[in-house]
Amino acid sequence: MTSRAADRTAEAPGPDRADALHPVRAELLRAAHADAEALSARAEEEAAARIAQAEAEARSILDEARRQGEADGAATARDRLVAARRQARSRTLSARREPYEELRREAAERVRGLRRADDYARFRERLEQRARTFLGADAEVTEPADGGVVAQVPGKRVDLSLTALAEHALDDMGAEVRTLWEE
Repeated sequence: MTSRAADRTAEAPGPDRADALHPVRAELLRAAHADAEALSARAEEEAAARIAQAEAEARSILDEARRQGEADGAATARDRLVAARRQARSRTLSARREPYEELRREAAERVRGLRRADDYARFRERLEQRARTFLGADAEVTEPADGGVVAQVPGKRVDLSLTALAEHALDDMGAEVRTLWEE
């Protein structure tokens, strides 16, 4: 019985045995808390690092977008400036062209008035001779409605009409004529 009583004492948890495990349990609990806090701290550090990285990337994206926007804005401004300059140049040329066209019409009208002159027949004869000099004696010579002559041979044509002569004279004057209405 003695051995049985000793076995029962060893098997039965007593106040001494539970108290003996208390420091072990406390140490395990403290270690678990310490591990949890360390894990939590690492998780917070990683989260903070990822947030900082995301914020840096966001700033970088915004900076690039801002630079791109400024570049696009500058390109748009350049395009608008070029378009405005073209439009101004077009209007300037149009404003200059109108008096030039009027001069051409007036010159052609005055030259066509030569048909009413007394010596027009002799003038027309000289134009016909000149056309034949260019194209040969076999050239077919006609008089257009505006006066002067037009001569042709197969593959060639000479226009010595009064209107063509007036336009040719103005073209020869070139820059001199343009200075009449510029500036």
